[in-house]
Amino acid sequence: MANGSESGEVLVEPMAAATAAGMLADSSSSTVSTYIKLVLLGLIIFISLTGNLMVSLLVLRNRMLHKAPYYFLLDLCLADTVRSAICFPFVLVSIKNGSAWTYSVLSCKVVAFMAVLFCFHAAFMLFCISVTRYMAIAHYRFYSKRMTFWTCVAVVCMVWTLSVAMAFPPVFDVGTYKFIREEDQCIFEHRYFKANDTLGFMLMLAVLVLATHVVYMKLLLFEYKHRKMKPVQLVPAISQNWTFHGPGATGQAAANWIAGFGRGPMPPTLLGIRQNLHNQNRCLLGMEEFKAEKQLGRMFYVITLLFLLLWSPYIVACYWRVFVKACTIPHRYLSTTVWMSFAQAGVNPIVCFFLNKDLKKGLLSHLPACCRTKPHLPPEPYCVM
Repeated sequence: MANGSESGEVLVEPMAAATAAGMLADSSSSTVSTYIKLVLLGLIIFISLTGNLMVSLLVLRNRMLHKAPYYFLLDLCLADTVRSAICFPFVLVSIKNGSAWTYSVLSCKVVAFMAVLFCFHAAFMLFCISVTRYMAIAHYRFYSKRMTFWTCVAVVCMVWTLSVAMAFPPVFDVGTYKFIREEDQCIFEHRYFKANDTLGFMLMLAVLVLATHVVYMKLLLFEYKHRKMKPVQLVPAISQNWTFHGPGATGQAAANWIAGFGRGPMPPTLLGIRQNLHNQNRCLLGMEEFKAEKQLGRMFYVITLLFLLLWSPYIVACYWRVFVKACTIPHRYLSTTVWMSFAQAGVNPIVCFFLNKDLKKGLLSHLPACCRTKPHLPPEPYCVM
């Protein structure tokens, strides 16, 4: 009997040691994961606040940037700034507390409402920007006359109104906005489509993103069809007894008539000149304006494409929850998608400074003299002796 009890104790001790080692390994891995999350989110907050505030200040201070595309860019940057300053710190606190929400239920609903609001605001604003980019290239006369400051204000107000209309109704639905432990944030609870209206909520976001890319594809096709300019076709002047008149006439017809080479009444020789002056006053898209609008369109399309790439994995996870009942999403995949959606708040200023020459020049002009890059001077064409 004594030997049996001793052998039992010998078997129990390795099992207890293995269990303790496993618990220690799990706790150490969770600590490392928490530290990595805190560092990454802190870096995202710093880049987002710094970059978006810099772009906003450059747009506000430079009068040359006070036009429609930059007004919309300013609205996007300010929205990302507020999102980084208000929503992300609560995520930091929840991660620090072991993926737990330590505040009230009402505060969780407010934070979740703001997170959803900024997501839909970015989607609606990017769609409106795509429409204005198409108008700037395909219908430049209408765009230049109608896209004033107050028109931009009306568009921004409309975008915020639609965003509030999409984000506010779930506040009254019990349990819709709640803290999701796997995501470390208060957000919309995506459940099976028969349980609540989450399917319509996600379909609206997907339709917005798809419609935005459809408009850019239409703009790309328009530029492809009009990539070659038609040559100018001169209208020939009409001759009646060596007196030229019509759209192609010049002042030489009047000189011919005065010199006695023409017969009959004096022809209306200035008709062509008046038409040229009228054509000069028309609001047409010149080559420089076309290059500027095309550059802005490229910048905004890259912003839209990054929004799709950074949000699409999380949208896929949401649809996974909607259509698969009692599904279990891998924790690593879900954490990666959530952090990709967080990173979207800091990529816009990076894209702006890389693809926009005006913003880049404005940033370099505010840097200290020691940090500015000196322009490369061409070599001397001759040697000074």
